Amino acid sequence: MVTIDTPASLESFRRFVIGSTCRSYAPRSYLEDSEVFAEREDSLGSIYVEAADKVTLKKVRDITFVNARDILGIIYNSKSGNTALKWRQIRKNNGKVVGEASANSLTNLAESGVLTLDWVENYLKKKTEETKTNEVTS
Repeated sequence: MVTIDTPASLESFRRFVIGSTCRSYAPRSYLEDSEVFAEREDSLGSIYVEAADKVTLKKVRDITFVNARDILGIIYNSKSGNTALKWRQIRKNNGKVVGEASANSLTNLAESGVLTLDWVENYLKKKTEETKTNEVTS
């Protein structure tokens, strides 16, 4: 598990959630619409969109697609329970992602643009330094 604490756009986190859950079967029009988000019930690894204006569009398999505007936050928990992330609005469509992510989710976070190459490089540098410090103290 990797601790995540990084700024991210709403669109990049939306792409992460869809990419992690339903990209293979979501209607193409939903994938391309920046106001369409995926939600899922608690028992299956909850995904919840907190918005000022939200309308349910369609349920496909275990995902409910919603049209949402003025997003305040998104809570994402993976089915496996290995990833728990929250996106919180800071200003308009910019926010911050915090939580814990699995290796698989890290890949999806990078592909969707939530994590930048700089973030990954800094994380690897930090881990390398921690490893060196642990080797010296052992």
